[in-house]
Formats: sequence, C-alpha cells, structure tokens
Amino acid sequence: MMKFQKANTLKGEVTIPGDKSISHRAVMFGSLAEGTTEVTNFLQGADCLSTIEAFRQMGITIENTPERILIHGRGLHGLNAPSDVLDMGNSGTTTRLISGILAGQPFESTLTGDASIQKRPMRRIMEPLSMMGASIVSINGNDCAPLHITGAPLHGIHYHSKVASAQVKSAVLLAGLYADGETLVTEPSLSRNHTEIMLRTFGADLTSEGRTAKVCPEPRLEGQKIHVPGDISSAAYFIAAGLLVPGAEILIKNVGINPTRDGILKVAQEMGGNITLLNENHDGEPTADLLVKHSRLHGVVIEGDIIPTLIDELPIINIMAACAEGTTVIRNAAELKVKESNRIDVMVQYLGAMGCDITGTEDGMVIVGGRPLHGTEVDSHMDHRIAMSFAIASLIAEGETIIKGSDVVNISYPNFYKDLQRLSL
Repeated sequence: MMKFQKANTLKGEVTIPGDKSISHRAVMFGSLAEGTTEVTNFLQGADCLSTIEAFRQMGITIENTPERILIHGRGLHGLNAPSDVLDMGNSGTTTRLISGILAGQPFESTLTGDASIQKRPMRRIMEPLSMMGASIVSINGNDCAPLHITGAPLHGIHYHSKVASAQVKSAVLLAGLYADGETLVTEPSLSRNHTEIMLRTFGADLTSEGRTAKVCPEPRLEGQKIHVPGDISSAAYFIAAGLLVPGAEILIKNVGINPTRDGILKVAQEMGGNITLLNENHDGEPTADLLVKHSRLHGVVIEGDIIPTLIDELPIINIMAACAEGTTVIRNAAELKVKESNRIDVMVQYLGAMGCDITGTEDGMVIVGGRPLHGTEVDSHMDHRIAMSFAIASLIAEGETIIKGSDVVNISYPNFYKDLQRLSL
C-alpha cells in the first residue's frame, strides 16, 4: 500500500525502461537463433524475467547482468523438454507466444501462471494452434491456463484472427516457423508488429502486406545485437502527468514510437496536448525523445482502428479524459475486460469514487470531464496499469490517494515511483 498527495508541479527528464513486448521477443527469438544474442536496455520486470526462466528450463543458457542480456541460442530445434511445469507468472505475452513455439516441439509441456493468468482467455491461441496440428488443452476445461501442449508436426494455415491481437498473431507466426508450408495471419485491424520486425532481423522469411503477415518455415535464425527502446506504454504515465499537472515540463528519453503502438501520442495531441518529438530515429524500431508540457485538454472520440495501438494505455487515457473539458467516448475496446483486470469496471469504480462522471459501456466508457478529483482508496486488483494510472490521478486530486497492491508495478516498471518522485517539486 502506498499513499499519494497532489503535486505542486513536475520538472525534469526521465529515461523509460525497455519495451516489455520487445524484451520478451528478444529472449524468445534469441533462444531459437544460432549463436549469441546480446540485448541492451532489457526490461528487468517480473514478466520478462518469467520469459528468461522459461527458456532456461528448456536448456537455453541466458546471462543476465545489469548492462546486458546474453542469450546463447541453440537453433530452431535446440529446445529441450522442460523437467517441470513452466510458470508464466503474470505474463500473458509469455503464455501466448511460447505456446506457438511449443506447438512445434517434439515433446509435451505444461504452462501455468498466477491467479490473473489463470483467468485470461486462451482459446484465441488454442484454436489456431490446434488447426495447425498441435494438441493444446486447458487442464481445467475453461479455455484458460494451465495449458497442456503436445507438440506435433505442424502444417501451414491462413488464419483469419477474430481479434486484433499481436499475441495471437505472434503465436501463429512462431508456430509457422515449424510448419510444412507458408503460414499467414490476417487481422481485423493491424496490431503491434514487433514480431514481424524482429523476426526479419534474425533472418526469417517474413513479409507483411496490409493486415496480413506471412512467414515461411524452417528459417536459419542468427544471433543479433538488440537495443530495446523505451516502452511507450510506460512513457504514457509521464505523458499524462506532464499534460495534467499545472506548470509541468517533462523530457521523456528514447521512447519507441512504432506506428502500431503510438496511439497515445495521436490521442493526446488530438486532445490538445503539447508534445514535441525530438531526436527521431527511424532505423529499425523508431524512437524519439518526447517533450511534454502542461496543456488544456478537451474531450475526443476514440474508436476503430486506433484502439489496438493504445489498448494498454486506455486506463491512463481515462485519467486524461477526466481532466479534459467536454466528453470523451471510448468504443470498440471490449478487450479491456480480459486484461490483468476488467479495466472497464475498475476504472469506472475508482474514477467515479474520485468524483469523475464516468459510465461504463459494453465496449468502453463515456467520460464527462472537467470535474475536480479528490483522493480515494484504490485497489489495484494486481494490475500494474491500474496502479500507475491512479498514481498519476493522485497528482491532480485534492487530498490523499491510497493504492493497495501498489508494488504490482514491478511487472513492467520497477522504478516507477522513484522516477515519479524525482520529478516532483
């Protein structure tokens, strides 16, 4: 439990920890590559450490130091059967992506995770992997983890995903590395494309056209040097803080601005946010420094194809909307119900308790902004994005805000509170 007070203002610069999605993939693809992969600015969060431990259990030597990660890959067919159940912790990314890899292995494996993971929907990967020839079974019969996977010779498919999900797309593409022919995934709208970018870097024959990605089987992946950009999902909290706290000015260094992830920037600027991109670099994963200044925001409508590019940022966008003039409407975001918590219900409950006029809908929420916020007691529901969002809300709320389960931020941003405190004046 932590207690927070309203901030006077925020000044300074912050360097965001490495992107969680890219850190996961660097470990996975480095394990399947031949030779050593060196990863710098790796996210030392609990989720990514779960990925490291899972591949160590399958025989991959991984050296983890504060300066770099060294992954001594053994090639596409170099994994060993784990001697025990693989524990995914709280990581949905690890659970879904590793399932695609395990589907093509000549051994059986069992995946489990914490209470949250055991409630998150896995049929979305079970269905396509079964179509490819693997046996993947929900042990409790509820389409959630624990999962038992019996690897098998796989055949290529063209899968039309029902959801725009990088985790589903990646699971199928990774299984496609072991298939007997081309594997294609078409999405209803384009989700984040870190898998496509990084697999090509490692040497996979993978192409993308519109909403369809295609991978050819049995590539020879080679170890690489990967520098992980700062995670825009983590930067989002400081973007919001800089926009909302009077007099604030924050420089956020080395943030990934991949166009399949930058919806928070588009929405913040559409709301009237003063955000300037500096030192842009578009080699590989694009990055920039973000200069954010206090701004007067107004309500917007957020819906359609932009939703997959900011799905993880919608809780903090709710906070921004609560402080904006006018009404913000969020639609097409039913995916919020099946994250680490039901983020629609949780945001409606606690933003409402702070004095915000917020109404939940089947696939989003309606927020009438401009009301003063006051402190309250918030239960994070062990959801890191809820804890961080309400820590930012506390900066502009009168009185004291208490967050129960505040240490859940260790999943994605272990130094979050320290960085926030350092900017406070």
